Parts: sequence; structure tokens; C-alpha cells
Amino acid sequence: MYMTYGWPQVIPLEPGICPSSERIVYLKVLNRLLLVVAPSHLELWSTSQHRVRLGKYKRDEESIRREGENIQAVWSPDAKLIATSSLYLNIFKVQFIEKKIQIGGKQLSGLSFATISLLLSEQVPFSNKDLALSNIVCDNKNMLVGLSDGSLYNISWKGEFCGAFELDFCMSDRKEPAKSSPLTANGIAFEGAQDFLTTSHSLSRKYAIIHLEFSLPLRLLFVLLSDGHVMLCSVSKKGLKQADSIKAEKRLGSGDAVCASVASEQQILAVGTRRGVVELYELTECATLIRSVSLYDWGYAMDDTGEVSCIAWTPDNSAFAVGWKLRGLTVWSVSGCRLMSTIRQIGLSSVTSPVVKLNQDCKYEPMMGGSSLMQWDEYGYRLYAIEERSSERIIAFSFGKCCLNRGVSGTTYVRQVIYGEDRLLVVQSEDTEELKLLHINLPVSYISQNWPVLHVAASKDGMYLAVAGLHGLILYDIRLKKWRVFGDITQEQKIQCRGLLWLGKIVVVCNYIDSSNTYELLFYPRYHLDQSSLLCRKPLLTRPVVMDVYQNYLLITYRPFDVHVYYVNLSGEMTPTTTTTPDLQLSTVRELSIMTAKSHPAAMRFIPDQLEREYTSRSDISSSSNMLAREPVRCLILRTNGELSLLDLDDGRERELTDSIELFWVTCGQSAEKTNLIEEVSWLDYGHRGMQVWYPSPGVDPFKQEDFLQLDPELEFDREVYPLGLLPNAGVVVGVSQRMSFSACTEFPCFEPSPQAQTILHCLLRHLLQRDKSEEALQLAQLSAEKPHFSHCLEWLLFTVFDADISRQNTSRNQKSETKHATSSSLLEKTCDLIKNFPEYFDVVVSVARKTDGRHWADLFSAAGRSTELFEECFQRRWYRTAACYILVIAKLEGPAVSQYCALRLLQATLDESLYELAGELVRFLLRSGREYEAAADSDKLSPRFLGYFLLPSTYRRQSLDAKSTSFKEPSAHVASVKNILESHASYLMSGKELSKLVAFVKGTQFDLVEYLQREKYGSAHLENFASGLELIGQKLQMGTLQSRLDAEFLLAHMCSVKFKEWIVVLATLLRRSEVLFDLFQHDTRLWKAYSITLQSHTAFTEYHDLLEALEEKLSSAGNLET
Repeated sequence: MYMTYGWPQVIPLEPGICPSSERIVYLKVLNRLLLVVAPSHLELWSTSQHRVRLGKYKRDEESIRREGENIQAVWSPDAKLIATSSLYLNIFKVQFIEKKIQIGGKQLSGLSFATISLLLSEQVPFSNKDLALSNIVCDNKNMLVGLSDGSLYNISWKGEFCGAFELDFCMSDRKEPAKSSPLTANGIAFEGAQDFLTTSHSLSRKYAIIHLEFSLPLRLLFVLLSDGHVMLCSVSKKGLKQADSIKAEKRLGSGDAVCASVASEQQILAVGTRRGVVELYELTECATLIRSVSLYDWGYAMDDTGEVSCIAWTPDNSAFAVGWKLRGLTVWSVSGCRLMSTIRQIGLSSVTSPVVKLNQDCKYEPMMGGSSLMQWDEYGYRLYAIEERSSERIIAFSFGKCCLNRGVSGTTYVRQVIYGEDRLLVVQSEDTEELKLLHINLPVSYISQNWPVLHVAASKDGMYLAVAGLHGLILYDIRLKKWRVFGDITQEQKIQCRGLLWLGKIVVVCNYIDSSNTYELLFYPRYHLDQSSLLCRKPLLTRPVVMDVYQNYLLITYRPFDVHVYYVNLSGEMTPTTTTTPDLQLSTVRELSIMTAKSHPAAMRFIPDQLEREYTSRSDISSSSNMLAREPVRCLILRTNGELSLLDLDDGRERELTDSIELFWVTCGQSAEKTNLIEEVSWLDYGHRGMQVWYPSPGVDPFKQEDFLQLDPELEFDREVYPLGLLPNAGVVVGVSQRMSFSACTEFPCFEPSPQAQTILHCLLRHLLQRDKSEEALQLAQLSAEKPHFSHCLEWLLFTVFDADISRQNTSRNQKSETKHATSSSLLEKTCDLIKNFPEYFDVVVSVARKTDGRHWADLFSAAGRSTELFEECFQRRWYRTAACYILVIAKLEGPAVSQYCALRLLQATLDESLYELAGELVRFLLRSGREYEAAADSDKLSPRFLGYFLLPSTYRRQSLDAKSTSFKEPSAHVASVKNILESHASYLMSGKELSKLVAFVKGTQFDLVEYLQREKYGSAHLENFASGLELIGQKLQMGTLQSRLDAEFLLAHMCSVKFKEWIVVLATLLRRSEVLFDLFQHDTRLWKAYSITLQSHTAFTEYHDLLEALEEKLSSAGNLET
């Protein structure tokens, strides 16, 4: 899969000479060349590691005036001819000179300059008919262009005009009856894909042809009409030459199509619409809509982005780029995961549309003005895009490809790697708390000669990486951070790698021999890349399409579907110190040739027998009997169309499991470590349904036809995060999403792939509990107890089980559903019993309760335990924050009286621990629940527990509560209790002069400090004398910190409001607030004299002498003014 990284690059283009040259007509990548056609000129660029303009052709003004500007263009498949069309058909020839270009004056780049010359120029026969042209499609011999009168015109590459013809769109009316509308992937009927019988009247009129799309491998031509429909047409084996063989077969689209692009390998047609939505049609059977993708869920409507302007598939057809007419460019996977977007990121929960306002500085967003043309390079490392109404530049986005388990290059899910054209982006997963992406640049000596990177494979333990470019092979040791290369460059150049595998400590290379057009397997030890260390050379029948390794078994599959399984036997010690090369031999275990009409396999993986996990592979010894006993007899097959199936290698039977899958990981039998958390899982897959976890069935035979695998669909993955692999020891899936960082010094943002982790532990635990494997579930949970997100996993486990229990209760009330409910309740109890073994239990239960409807709390706590008992346990363990969360649950299940009693106990405890924010929440709860308390006290249904909890005087007169203040003239019983607790704590703090805590207490609980100070003026708030008070309070407040000064300011304001002179003098002195002291002493000379004598007579107060002098000077000057 594809993720963008780095800053977009700009390729400047020649300015045009035509007044209408505000757009690029044609953009195409072929044979490492980029062709750009503008209305008045052509440019040819290199798309290799050195991006150089190789040639250009400029038409003169006379030619443009006579023949018209270039309106459409097409490039022949062999890259030798270019055709442009307007009033005249111009065919250009591309020729390269022999001399190579030197880059930097040091080495030859392999590039040559090109000359573009006009081969012929002929007036088109329809030039006088004032007809508009569609784009041009071609094969090796002919071109086809659509006209606005609804006809198609056939032209040969020799410049021969073969004539116009019209398609009979009503021909299929007589061939097949009308059918019902097919269903989309989500079950919604789609009205676009209908037969012609129901629409023959609407097709009786002619519509202009505005776009053509041609697939030679599929022999299909797609004609986009001005009415917004796409016509699917079949083409003969001879291609476009025989125009009469082109037949209209089916109509697609919902009537608002504006562009289309076909993925021949996936057999999917992407149709862009005026609504800004891209519709994907499957072409294998009846051309039905499978899904749609858009930015609607990200808060962008059609008014923001405009209609779809262009679509471009990646070379391997696993993803596609979408450009919009008004704004932005986005890359999607086939399953609908958003891999990249130039539009600024917002959350999925956003309700409003994030439209960028005109007064905002939005120049840093690429493709801000919309996209007109897009093209991927041949390797998928670059996406070239043209902005709407721009002819000055091409914007190139750099992409990395994820190491997926497809084709002939194997990988391990333990090490997640994204590889670019000249680098590796490796996920550092040692610390799963914070996954990081490490950029590893390939050695310049290797990549400069063998650009680009073509294959990457990670060893089973993820500690070694094998990387192959155009030629040769290099190895990277992640621990030592060192590269290993071929010492002899001539040996390196003889290797053209077509696939990589790791067989223990051996690197297996699928090599293509150019001279004989054959393929072979090369086995190299990882410690030495040299011909002298080659362990084995195995010739192959033809090019393999799929390879896989499990322990000592090697699987190779050829087309159409021939499966060969080999056993690898290594004799001798394989270490760098050995003087003799070990002997490696391959013996054929089985060969299968399977006849099938299904699409070709994209990946195949052995499925080890999970009943024989105790078997540990040894690469050097194995008897023939053990070899046959341990041989995997099943494998998973992922086909190019996304179908996942299981193949029995004994009898060749294949069973389809699911469809629309992009990748999968076989996890069973892959690790002998005790810390492997996913050994119970057979495999995981990812597709448009999200992540699915598969388990073996509970029967005797885990792969029995009648009782097959159970899957777990409850592992949804964010549609912005694409999964890369697994961390079995942490029980998490590692994915990657795109982030953008903006800088004022660059025009464009930097695209940054961001690793993400999502746990699957809850799925594994639920699976074990469903099978009554409570002990195994406890062992697995204990292995994970120290892992990150463990508490979240337990919470998600309990939530999913409880939510399923609620759903079953709501579906049906018949006997059958009651039986299922009993089983589900048992599962809920098992889940609670499991989580009770961990200290997170109390947090988990109350968190799940707060996420569910209070009407179902009784069912949850009947399995989890009584809420008051859980509260008491938390209280005794001094987990006061968790205990506070139970207060609302107790109020719901046990009544307000019990909850208020628990809240009062907790309030006193939190005050003792100085948890004032939590104490404030408890105070607000107690005051807010006052009305319920009064109603409960007046009721005849008074709980007997209430009388045991409270012994209150009968003289209190009940009245309504004021939640804004804790002060009441005649407070009710529980309000009086709250007030007494708060005042008692305030007195404790004031007596000990714990003033910082007092400030935090007042702010957290909203305690009325003014009223308290007025009442305690001669009590706990009284200062015995100024000297001792100044010294003590100075020590308590520690005025050197900012927070202490803020606390003193807070107290000073309150003391001024109640006119406590002693406190005002002390606090103002500590704060050096001379203006406050001046106002106080100006009218009280006796107090000033006492203050002055005290500060002068104590050596501890010498630091205030400067303050004293300033005050004395200020007071004397004020006295002089008065006299």
C-alpha cells in the first residue's frame, strides 16, 4: 500500500505562446519517461532518480494559426510516436541519441537526450463539422477518438483515417431480459447498473462522447457519454483495428459520471461523478457497484471540492488517486481506506464543512485550486499532478510502499517496513507506547547504480532486512545498523531480483537470467554475499507468481495454478567461521496442477497445524518420516480480485472464505515464544469490512468442512489508518496514517507517515472465554499485564461482552433467545471473573458502566458485584478517584441516601488527602442531589439503611437548596453535614497556617472563605502577633515561587474584603505591596510605628528594610503635602 512522505517537488514547465495555454492537455508516464503536452509545445522528462528534461518540441505561431492548438494527445505503447489532434492530426517521432548524459560531471546516468520531430501532419476529415473531441485511446496499431455527435473515429498510427462508426447501444435489448437492480456492498440497491431494456427509449437519442477508457488485457472499451452514463463495450482480440467488432454490452453509472479509469489487474472500474463521489464497479461478472468513496465523512461536501476531475490507478492497481476540480487530491485503497490527502485534516466527527476562507493563508495546501491531470510513475513511487488552470509546473508527490505479503517477496508481520525509491521507513516498535518511524537511506554506492528499490523482505524475527534494486541485493542489520553488500560488483550486476524470501538465516533470491529468459532460486547465507558462499542454485520452470516459506518448506506457484512444495535440507554448520560451505538440497514434496477459472493468486501462505505447536523447527536435521508428518497440508490463497480461500494440498480442494480482502497475516505456529499473545489466532485479514480475526473451530478437526473457522468482526480499524503488521508480544496491530506539518519557510507542507497501534487482546480473551478456556485466558492476560493499553483492552473486552448481552435482550423474548441470553450472561460473569484478577478491575467496571445506559446497570453489577461493595473496596485501598466514579452508580441502584452517605465519607477522605478538585466534584454532587435527598427523606418508602447511616436532629427545617453557595440560614441535614466538613477542614488548614492548601481548597470546593473569615476573626484565623505571624507565614508560603505569590495575592484580596489588618500587613509585606501598606499606615500612625519597630528590631526581617525605607519616604512626603 502507498503512503506519501516528505515535501512535494516541483517540475517547472516551459511557458506557452498561446493565449489559451492555461492548461496542460496530456500527461503520461511510460518507460521511465514523462510526456507533457501543452497547447503549443511538447516536453519529455526523465522519471528516474535524476529528473531531467530530455527533449521538447515547440510549434511556431504560423502552425498554430493554421492547424489550431493541441487539444488532445496520445502516446503509443512503445513510446516512439506521439499524436496530437486539433484541426490537424500531428504525429511526432521520438528518437534518443547515443551519447549518455553525465550527472554532476562524474558518472553516466544511463539517460540520453531525445529529439522530437514531426513525422506527418494531416487535416482530420471532421474538422469542418465543428465537432468536439474526447480524449484519445490507442493500442499498438490504431487510435480511437470520440466525437460530440456520438460517433467514434478510428485512425491508424500510420496516419490513415479509417472512418467513423457508431455503437448500437440498443443491441443488447434483444439479448437479455430485464433484471432487478443489483445491490451494493452495504445492501443498498443501485439504480445505475441497469439493462438496456429499461432504458432503450432514453438511448434512442444521440449523446456526445466526452471520455474514453480502454483496457487491452480485459479487451474492454468504456465510453462516457454526455448524459452521465458509461457504456461498457467489448473489443475483439485484434484490438481497435476492427471497429465493427466493438459491441456495446452494458450501461453503468448513476447518470452523473464525468470521468473514469480502469484497473485491469483488479478488474475494477472507477467512475468519478459530479457529486464528488467515486464509484467502484467490479467487472468480473455483471459489472455491479461494489462501493463508493468520498470525503463526505471527513466534513467535505461537493461544494468544497467540486466534481471529480481525474482518477489514476497505481501500477499494481491496489490504490487510486482522485483529483477534484475545485480543491484537493486524495489517494484511497480499494477497500476505502484514505491513504493520503492534500486537504487539511479534520476529525471524522466534525459536523460543519471545513471550508478554507479566502482571508486565510492557504497557499501552503497543495492542489488548492483543484486537479486537472494525474499520473503515477511505473513503480508507484511518484504521483505527478497538474493543478487546474495551470501550465507552469508539475507537482510530484513522493510515495513509499508498504511491505505486504504479496507475490514472490515474503515479509514478516513482526517488522513493519515502508520502502521508497531510495530509502526504507522502518517502524520502531520496541516501545509500543510511542511508535516511531525511522528513515534509513540506502548506501549511495548501491542505489545510484541500481535505482529504484524493487523488493524488500524482513527476516522472521524482524532483525534483518533484504533489499533488492534493479540489480543485486544488500542486507541491513537493524541491531548493528550496518549494511552488507556484494564485494564483487560484477556478481551483483548478474542478479536481477524478482523476489525475496527468508529461510531462517538464508536469503532466497528469485533471479531472472536475461540471456536465457529463465528464472532460478539463489540461496545465500546472511553473513556473506558472494558467489563462493552460494548454498544452492535451483532452476525454475518459469516465472513464479507466488512464493512462501514455513520452517523448512518452500512453496512456489506458477501460472495458471501449478503448486510445487519443496523440502529444504541443510547439512553442515552455517557460521561465518566455517571453512567449508554447507550443503543445501531441495527435494520435491508435492506437485499440484489445479484447473480453475478464478483469478490468479496474489499471495499464498502455509497454514501450520495448530495441534502440533510443540514442534520447533531445526534447519539442519529432519528425518523423512518427521518431514512428512510436519509438512503443512493447507494454505491460504489471496487472489487478485480480493477473494480469500483455503486450499487443501492433499486433495486440491479449495474453499472460499470471504472476499474484498487486501492483505492477511497467518499467525498460528509462527512463534515458539511463550510471550506470543496471538498464537490462538489462525490468521487476520483486512479489507473493506475492516480487520477480521479468524479462529479455529471448536471441533475435532479445526478445518472440518461442516464446522469451519469462526471469525471475529469486532476489530474495526480507523479508515485513515492502514494496517502494516502485528506485534505478537504486545498483542497489537500496527498501522500507519498520514499527517501534515506546515512551515512558514516552505510553500508546501511536509507529509509524515505516522505509526498507530491498535490492540487485539480483547478479541483473543473473548474467544478463549467463549470456549471455556478461562485458565488460558488468565495466562494470556497475565502475559499482557505489563503491556501498554492493558487497561483499555480489559475495558473494551467487558464493554463488547456487555453490549452483546444488551443487544440479545432487546432482539427477542422467546424461549430460544432466553437460552442464548443465559449463555451470554454466563460469558459476562466469566469476563468479570477474569478481570477480577487484576487491580484494573474497579476502574474497568465503572468505566463500562458510564459508557452504557443506566437502565442496564443492574445486569452489569449483578455479574460484576454490588456497587456499594466495589465502592468500599476502592475506599479501603484509598483509590478515591475510582471510588468517586461509583457514586452515580450507587445513586441509581441503591438510592440517593446511600450515595450521599458514601459521598460524605469520600469527601472527608479526599480533604484529608488534599484532593481538592475531586472534593469539589463531590460537593457539587451533594448539593445537586439535595432535592432528591429531601424527597427521599419525606417519603414513606424510606430505606432502613438510611436510618443506620444518619442520626440527624429533628429540628432541621427542610427547604430548597441553592447550589451556588454552601451558606444557608437554616440548612437541611445533608447540607449542614457538607458545610460542617468543609468548615472543619478550613479551620484545620487555617490553624496550621497551611495557606497554599487553603487556597487550593477554596478554589476546588468553592468554599465561602469571606463568611468563614468573618466568623473566625478571633478564632482559627486570629494572629497572635505580627512578628511571629510574618515569620511563620513566610516559611509556609515560600514566596520564591510564582504559585506561592499567586496564592498570597488570592488571600490578600479576601483579607482586604473582611478588613483583617493583621493579615493584610503580613501578606502585603511578603508580597512587597507598598501601595497597600501605604493606604493602611497613612491613616494609622500608631500601627506604622509598631510595624517599623518590629521590622527593625528583628534580624530575620532585614530583607524588608528597603521596603521600610520606601514606605517611610512615601509617608513623610505625604505628611509634608498635608501640612
